[in-house]
Amino acid sequence: MANVLRTPKGLLRALNWYPPYRFAGIRVLEIADDWSSARVRLRLSRLNRNYFGTQFGGSLYSMSDPFWALLTVNSLGREYVVWDKAAEIEFVSPGRGDVYTEFKLTEDRLEEIRAATADGSKTLPWFESTVTAADGTLVARVRKQLYVRRKRDS
Repeated sequence: MANVLRTPKGLLRALNWYPPYRFAGIRVLEIADDWSSARVRLRLSRLNRNYFGTQFGGSLYSMSDPFWALLTVNSLGREYVVWDKAAEIEFVSPGRGDVYTEFKLTEDRLEEIRAATADGSKTLPWFESTVTAADGTLVARVRKQLYVRRKRDS
């Protein structure tokens, strides 16, 4: 099972069967073969509506939670430690229907991380993504901070 999770298609399937995602209406639509991007959709349903009939904020955050760490660790390789360090979400407008988010990890960003950790130091980069409605309306801004360090030789 662990080897399956190391492929984009295997991880995509696993996340789509992951109960917290499945029951919240979260679906991973795509993970790029080179781990450079991902796309996620959150359907509005009676299981994730809040008191006001719009997308529950916890589900908006959940749809964004693991992807920067997953893309980064798989792009950098096994010689790096990558953990979530901090997060923040800004709710901009109500999600009245299905919403989407995309993650794009550039080679330039990976090079910055490699350079910052080349001497064994940690780095704490921030990543940003947006959650939008199908018509492009901004619903939320999500920021994630990662802890990244090259593994020490044992």
